[in-house]
Amino acid sequence: MKRIKELLQTEERDIEIELKGWIRTKRDSKDLIFLEINDGSTLKGLQIILDKKLISEEIQHDLGTGASVSVSGILVDSPAKGQSVELQGKSLILLGNAPAMDYPLQKKKHSFEFLREIAHLRPRTNTFGALARVRNALSFAIHQFFQQRGFLYIHTPIITGSDAEGAGQMFQVTTLDINAPARDSNGKVNYNEDFFGKKAHLTVSGQLQAENYACALGNVYTFGPTFRAENSKTTRHLAEFWMVEPEMAFCDLDGDQDMADDFINYLLNYILKHCPEDLEFFNQWILKGTMENLQSVAETPFERISYTQAMKALEKAPFDFQFKPHWGCDLQTEHERYLTEQWIKGPVIVSDYPREIKAFYMKQNEDGKTVRAMDVLVPRLGEIIGGSQREEDLDKLKLRMNQMDLDTQEYNWYLDLRRYGTVPHAGFGLGFERLIQYVTGLQNIRDVIPFPRAVGTIKF
Repeated sequence: MKRIKELLQTEERDIEIELKGWIRTKRDSKDLIFLEINDGSTLKGLQIILDKKLISEEIQHDLGTGASVSVSGILVDSPAKGQSVELQGKSLILLGNAPAMDYPLQKKKHSFEFLREIAHLRPRTNTFGALARVRNALSFAIHQFFQQRGFLYIHTPIITGSDAEGAGQMFQVTTLDINAPARDSNGKVNYNEDFFGKKAHLTVSGQLQAENYACALGNVYTFGPTFRAENSKTTRHLAEFWMVEPEMAFCDLDGDQDMADDFINYLLNYILKHCPEDLEFFNQWILKGTMENLQSVAETPFERISYTQAMKALEKAPFDFQFKPHWGCDLQTEHERYLTEQWIKGPVIVSDYPREIKAFYMKQNEDGKTVRAMDVLVPRLGEIIGGSQREEDLDKLKLRMNQMDLDTQEYNWYLDLRRYGTVPHAGFGLGFERLIQYVTGLQNIRDVIPFPRAVGTIKF
């Protein structure tokens, strides 16, 4: 059995093949049935021509959109416009019916809101089939990029006892009876009686654990699910999403920026080369100009500026922002898009952010006000990567943690990296769904992950 993608590319003709897939469309003439079959391997379907004498009337009636079939026949040149080959069917087996009165996907345009309600079926649409292939290709490209550069793939824990960001917006994991949890003599929940003997959560990042391995093995990366319990219903937030997080020993902020620049260029060039048909679909039906923008960013060196330079440019912008920029504020999406689309007119890496708006582990600059942090910004999206050089000085790191009211005892294992053989090291994080949004032009992040997890959304 061959896939449709192979058949559309083959030069062979008059060969007998077996094809299995799902019916997209059906039309009848007096003596013939014309089916378009898709098997998920490509955006395009393959036309099947069948003599009605070969199929019972009962089965003919059941050959509707969504039904699954197995067809055997001869692959021949197609006289029809827009397709190179078609299949002259010799036999058909109906594998699974899809009654029209029940099947929710018909040959018409469905809204994204409707498709989210049937997320288990939306991969059968052109949009989500293309999305799945793009997501698969980018996943492979990520591993290939790091493996070619000698990075080790590390599996960091999903359940953790620490918060990498210090934000506190985490999902708790417990086996205690939530209606009547064990309590201590002060009436507080007694986590000594819990499964792990202490309070545990789903991870917000694998970074801290990846640092442990980077400070023993050199360059490592982790690529897995992370969780944020933000009560947000915006188009930009998910409760469960995937993160790519490399960590590099003996690396400073400049090296971190170099790696991030190379990484984005590699991924964009890879997807442009390996998924042109799917990207063209998104370019035509989702957001025009997407491919041109990706090509431009893939070929353009990333400008590098400081946060202070960025803030001066924003303060001089010839119009008012919704969030007024000032030194010390975090960059908003509107600021990031102005910098990339109007000021720099291309991708840019902003570095050396104010200490007070960044995480505790970032290396402090000598000015006492900023840290060696960076954000990679691209046109149309804004931030696509966030990273930093990590603080390798034990005393400075402990002081900063105390200033942020973090329990240094809880992070004692993390501080050991600075006690024993400390080295300069750096890394970054890329939100995988944000990358896919950028590549496809899809506006809602719930549409770029197979089964979205967000506030009030856990149907599947």
